[in-house]
Formats: sequence, C-alpha cells, structure tokens
Amino acid sequence: MGILKCSHLFTNNMVLQRRKNIKVWGLSEIGSEITVNINGITAKTIAITHEWMIHLPPMEAGGPYNLEVSDNKGNKLEFLNVMIGEVWIAGGQSNMEFELQNSLGGKEILENIRESNVRFFHVKRNAIMDEFYYLDERNNSWMEASACNSKTWSAVGYHFAKKLSEEIGVTVGVIGCNWGGTSASAWMSKDMLASDSDTKAYLDDYDKAMEGKTYEQYLDDLEEYAQWFKNWQPKIDEFYRNNPDGGWDDAQAYAGISRWPGPMGPKSEYRPSGLYETMFKRVVPYSLAGAIYYQGESDDHRPTVYYKLLRNLISMWRNDFEDDKLPFITVQLPMHRNKGAMDTYKWSQIREAQMRVHQTIANTGIAVAIDCGEFNNIHPIDKKPVGERLSLQAMYHVYGIKTVDEVYGPIYKSCVYDGDGILLDFDYAKEGFIVKDGITEGFEIAGSDKIYQKADVQIRNNQIYISSPLVKAPLYARYLWTDYSLVYIFGKNGLPLAPFRTSICDQK
Repeated sequence: MGILKCSHLFTNNMVLQRRKNIKVWGLSEIGSEITVNINGITAKTIAITHEWMIHLPPMEAGGPYNLEVSDNKGNKLEFLNVMIGEVWIAGGQSNMEFELQNSLGGKEILENIRESNVRFFHVKRNAIMDEFYYLDERNNSWMEASACNSKTWSAVGYHFAKKLSEEIGVTVGVIGCNWGGTSASAWMSKDMLASDSDTKAYLDDYDKAMEGKTYEQYLDDLEEYAQWFKNWQPKIDEFYRNNPDGGWDDAQAYAGISRWPGPMGPKSEYRPSGLYETMFKRVVPYSLAGAIYYQGESDDHRPTVYYKLLRNLISMWRNDFEDDKLPFITVQLPMHRNKGAMDTYKWSQIREAQMRVHQTIANTGIAVAIDCGEFNNIHPIDKKPVGERLSLQAMYHVYGIKTVDEVYGPIYKSCVYDGDGILLDFDYAKEGFIVKDGITEGFEIAGSDKIYQKADVQIRNNQIYISSPLVKAPLYARYLWTDYSLVYIFGKNGLPLAPFRTSICDQK
C-alpha cells in the first residue's frame, strides 16, 4: 500500500486557520494522488516527488470537523475534533516558555480551567535531529485545555489566547515554539545572519568557539560541563532556598562561578541557526494568523545590533510562512536587574530597538510591559497582563475590534525646547496621564555634555514639561532609561508610558 504521512503538526484536536488558504502537506509514494477532505470541501494533488502539499480554500470558523487524507492506493488518515479558528505562533525565550503551572494564579487557573476555545501545540525542544527527535515528533499532538494538559503551556500564550478567544468568539490555537536562554540568532538561518556584518558576529562567535577543536574534543568538553553542572545546580538551589532574596553574586560565591550555557558547538541549543532548523522550520508553512514574540534578554551583550536582528527575524519568518504581511507582535522587555548588579542600560537599548522595529516595520505591534518586571527575578511570574496586552494589540492590528487608544499607552512622539526645559509630546495620551501615588520619577534631562540629571516634572494635560536647575541649555531627555525602576506613570487606559530617549546620540 505504500506510505502516506502528514506533517507532525496535523493531529487530532488541531486548529486550522480561518479565512486563509490552509496548507496541508506530507509524504507519499511518487505519483500518488492525494485527496484532502474537511467540512464538505475536497482538494487533490499528484505527488511529483515524495513530498506533497495541498491548499484548501479559505473557510469560516467552525467545527469540530474530521480531516481526512487519503491516496489512490488505499491509504487513509483521519484526524478528529478539528476546529477552524485562529492560529498564532508563540516564539522567544524563557519568559514565553514560562509555564502556566508556575505562573501567578496558575494553580487556580488549572483547577478551574474550562476553555474549550483554547488549544495548544508544543513544538518539542530538541537541539539535534537524532533518533529521539523523530520519536518526539510522532508522539506529539495538539491539546485541548484541561487541568492536566495545560500545566506546561506557555503562560503568556495561554492568557493571550484566552482573552482573544473570548473577544472574537472563535477557537484560538497557539503553537509554542520557544526555548529559554536563546538569542534571536538561534531562530534565524545562517544565510540571513551572514547577510549583515553586525549579525554575522553570532556566526563568528561560533566559529571561534570551535576553532582548532575536533568534534570528539567538543563531546569531551560537553561531558565535562554536564558533570560540572550536575554538581553546581544543587548548590545554587540550596543557596536560594536558604536565601530567597539573595543576590546572584552571593549565589556564585557560594556555589561557584556560573559556566552556563556550556560549550558552544553542534549540539548546543544556543548555537546560531540551530533551533531554526530543529524547531522553527518544522512548523513552516502552517497557515497562521500571526506571531507573538517575547525575547531579547539573551541578546543584551549586543544591544546595538538588536534592531537589525529582530528586523531580519521578522522578515525571515514572514518569508518562510509565505506571508509578507504576517502580523508580528513583540513584548517590550519589562524592568529587571539582579540584586547587587550595576545598571548597564543594555535592556534600555533592547527596549528601544523593539519599539523602533514596531514603529518602522508594517503590520507589527508591541505590548509595552515595562511595569511587569520583578527586581532580582528575570522571570516575573505574573504573565496575565503580558498575554492580555498582546491580545489587545491583536484586537486592534489584526481584528479591528479595538481602537488605537484602547490598546496603546502613551508613546513619545516629539519635543520642543522651551526655555530651560523640554516640553514632551506623546501619541495616545490625548486624555492625559494617571500618576500613581503622585510620583513622577524616571525623567532625566541633559545638555550638550550628555550628563543626565534627574528632572523636575510638570504634567500639562497630555504633555509633560521637564527641567533641572543643573541643566541650563537642555538638549536631551529620557524616561526610565534604566534596567530596573518602579513605574508610576500610565495613560488613562491603565497602560504604562513607554520608556524612551529623545535622541540615540547617547549610546549608553
């Protein structure tokens, strides 16, 4: 009878994208006639090679349906409980990966979960394509929401999908494709990274790490690191059990200097382009509504490159999904600094790059999360506001059911030099500001020496005037230009004023 297979993404309980051509693909014998049927619609193709693909026409939301795939040799596959709705890919690193069961309120959510309109497909985290890789793929499937199934779902992805499904009234499926600690370079092709001298530095780092080293030597290094980590991690855990508010420097003094993420090489999940091949490409070209993305923390060693990195990632993902206008919504990094650490301003530059990408690339959104961070915790546990702010962006940019003023907090637009101060103007602030506890901290002002001073602040309806007696001829202003601070200023809709600087002349 030969072979007939579908991509591992096609399983019981899957969600297919409404109102777009639906791509179904797989493997068969050359020359086989493949037929796909769902919801009374049938499409056919001839397999010219062992790989085949069929495009089903756009359909409205609905279900559950059965999806049948058959050939003219007697083979038949059937997938049950299929919904047609909205499908989003959730990419990034640990804050997108952060599991619902570990999030704030997660236990209560799981005890009471009833969302039949939210489904999830978790792309297995495998750094290399060995025999276990394909076994994982075969054993993977779409899942409906339940107390058991939803434990390991992305908390951000869950809250995004739950809010969105409630608002638009259709099933929302999330494809979780993320891995903690990863650079954006892990999710792009080598060719794309090599196309720019700045992003090529990630490939150069890899080459340098492997220079003069055989594969066998790399494996030896990997084994030695694994043994070290086995001994080190329990000591770190012990330190934080006894010192829950302890600083990272103190933790390393107790357990030893961190060597994470270990040897760079062909088995490392952190190698450039690695997860692009082993995870992301295995999802392409599933039909999508858009992408949500929470990442940037692991690229703070090259903050001035991040604009190019994120811009090129968006371009590549759109190309791979064969959709030049694919909506892409980014989480702007929240506040974070470890106890005892100096302010590096690197996260400020990453946030600026994320905002700049949003403001210069069409069909992108941004969920400003500056108030969602935690001091001394790079993984803030309250993921609900992040997921819901992503959904707000989708409701405006993709579904048109929210107004621009409902989904954006104030964002810096322009400034006027006014005497000894600077008058700041903002988009999305026509109703003015909410100032918590009457505190207006976070604004700084500088003259030509670029030495910033804490600013005095006057809120004038929907504008903000700042000045300082220490700056007589001000030229530059910035707000929350720091790795960590409390946040006090919000728009009337409760969304925070986004961090900014009026000029990028200061590279700090």
